[in-house]
Amino acid sequence: MASTTESAAQLVYAPNVAHNQALTSVKFLSSCFAGAAAGILGLENWLGFALFVASVLSTSFVIYAINCKGTPAKYLQGGLGELVNPGQDNIFTFILVWTLFYGIVHVYD
Repeated sequence: MASTTESAAQLVYAPNVAHNQALTSVKFLSSCFAGAAAGILGLENWLGFALFVASVLSTSFVIYAINCKGTPAKYLQGGLGELVNPGQDNIFTFILVWTLFYGIVHVYD
């Protein structure tokens, strides 16, 4: 009979947890592309952040539907909350790329 700590440790499948770095990379690239799109389109203020929120939600939905097959708790320790959480570094990446592309494209407007 397994102890309670061993049974709790087996609730998360180890190979799935090992691939969480790929999830971080997908979220990072999504933030970069959303920032580039916001900068090129010339979005300002809340419209740019609305694009970021839409990007995070759409990326999370695609990962939820395709990769997690509707059960994110099986693949992520935080479950759905971990999937939807954009992360502080991704927000900063979005703002950095947004301002970079806005400055490059709209420098003489």
